Amino acid sequence: MLLVVAFVLALVVKTFFVQAFFIPSGSMEQTLHGCPGCTGDRVLVNKVPYWFGEPEPGDVVVFKGPDTWSPEVTVAEPGNAVTGALLWLGRTVGVAPPSEDDFVKRVIAVGGQTVQCCDAEGRVTVDGEPLDEPYIFENTPIDQRAFGPVTVPDGRLWVMGDHRSASADSKAHLGDRYSGTVGVDDVIGKAAVIVWPLSRFGFVGSPDIQDVDAAGAGVDGGATGVRPDLLASSAVGLVGAVPVVAWRRRRRDR
Repeated sequence: MLLVVAFVLALVVKTFFVQAFFIPSGSMEQTLHGCPGCTGDRVLVNKVPYWFGEPEPGDVVVFKGPDTWSPEVTVAEPGNAVTGALLWLGRTVGVAPPSEDDFVKRVIAVGGQTVQCCDAEGRVTVDGEPLDEPYIFENTPIDQRAFGPVTVPDGRLWVMGDHRSASADSKAHLGDRYSGTVGVDDVIGKAAVIVWPLSRFGFVGSPDIQDVDAAGAGVDGGATGVRPDLLASSAVGLVGAVPVVAWRRRRRDR
């Protein structure tokens, strides 16, 4: 009975509040580590921010990729119910690789905006204005960056990896029927906190990349900061996991 209750509580937290993810791909280096030979980051993905709103430019999101996207990692699917349950549990706590159709990228543009590359300095632009993207790691050579313009349909997002030269993102899927965009409804949540390894513990930044004047503004929304509204919602999401831990502790103390 206790195992059933614990399972139900874990399912509720995973479905509505927060979910742990293991990052096996290097496409978000060095914001999130997933490189060969390094300790892949474990992150908590907060679902609360998108209860009443939608992803914004600068957010790092985990989403179900369109059926036109090829997996960035290969995962052996379970052959029976027991191994399937173990894989589900491993994904819940962030120690098992995610599903092959799970991706993590940064939102660059949202519905109604026009994105393209490049301006005279090789920067991505949205609605004609260059983005401030200090998180970019190993950018694509400037002669290979050009794309667009692409006007993002309502209800969809243009996403790119921080490790630009190693990310199969929206730019890599321009020729599909979605013009490289992903659905807002397919977003699982916002990558909020790196929880493992402990040496990298901390919040995942959500800079206002479409406000170049805010660069360097720190926690008020700058290039390396975390927006105050997302700090609050991250706290709510993390609190959602507390009842499970508290319930289990009370059971042990009896």
